[in-house]
Amino acid sequence: MVKKISHIGIAVKDLEKSIRFYEKLGLELEAIETVKSQKVKVAFLPIGDVRIELLEATSEHSTIAKYIEKRGEGVHHIAFGTNDLQDRLDEIAANGIRLIDKKPRLGAHNANIAFLHPKSTHGVLLELCEENK
Repeated sequence: MVKKISHIGIAVKDLEKSIRFYEKLGLELEAIETVKSQKVKVAFLPIGDVRIELLEATSEHSTIAKYIEKRGEGVHHIAFGTNDLQDRLDEIAANGIRLIDKKPRLGAHNANIAFLHPKSTHGVLLELCEENK
């Protein structure tokens, strides 16, 4: 079951510049993390129970670099918090929704993540996120 919106991922060209913008809105930087497997640097800015995640490519071969090249900066994905991620993926696949990730993988904030294909989600890249404590 989906419990909450975990975060909103925003693709940016310049992480530091983007952080300064969100700080001007009153958000506070929680942390910056590099996720080598995703080829991104991520800044976390909490707002209530949700985080804004600013995603800057660390390689021209990252999905974020390709996204920005094709669509420009902007909202990249919405992440839903869940428990029992593998069970959720199995349920979702059984309901005919196309998965990008059939198995969870490690993402930012030491969370297990998996993406649903936008062709099955009305054009929105959705991420399922199970936080590890």
